[in-house]
Amino acid sequence: MTSYPHVRDALHDRLLTPQNAAVVIIDFQPVQVSSIASRDKRQLVANITALARITRLYGLPTVLSSVNVATGRNQPLIHQLTDVLPDVPVVDRTSINAWEDQDFVSAVKATGRKKLVMAALWTEVCLVHPALDALAEGFEVYPVVDACGGTSLEAHDAGLERLFQAGAQPTSWVQLICELQRDWNREATVPGFTEILFAVEGH
Repeated sequence: MTSYPHVRDALHDRLLTPQNAAVVIIDFQPVQVSSIASRDKRQLVANITALARITRLYGLPTVLSSVNVATGRNQPLIHQLTDVLPDVPVVDRTSINAWEDQDFVSAVKATGRKKLVMAALWTEVCLVHPALDALAEGFEVYPVVDACGGTSLEAHDAGLERLFQAGAQPTSWVQLICELQRDWNREATVPGFTEILFAVEGH
């Protein structure tokens, strides 16, 4: 039992912490979910729901965004997300690239965090475009690769590869929750940690 008595500086840690990261979830709407061909759709919804539960458990600032709801061209975010995060406002846009929407960029910057954990549909468009812009503006971007999906496996993989070449750092929702928890001695979040982790991964 030799954990260090003092926790590392959570604000300036090179790893992700509840104090230095924000979560950005873009365009998880019924039409987009139904068009995914790179991953099983039920698994995709389970994974993005796990990500939402992680953000709530660890209190990460969260930005939710949809496209074309106000115009009547699209449906709102799937209820699995809004059920978990009912108090998080949804930034609706007309721009395909969320970074070209002023309200969205303002919401991201208002979190005060430079490490952005991002998930979006589709990977090759609604993740890649704003992530590239965020990287160009000095943010660190962490795509949650198993909570994103593309119109084909090739499109999904090509989108991620483009981001990695630009400096994004891949993660998964399991890697993320373990990175945020870090130590079993942080007892306040242990029950939620085990519930989220084993609800999907099993015992």
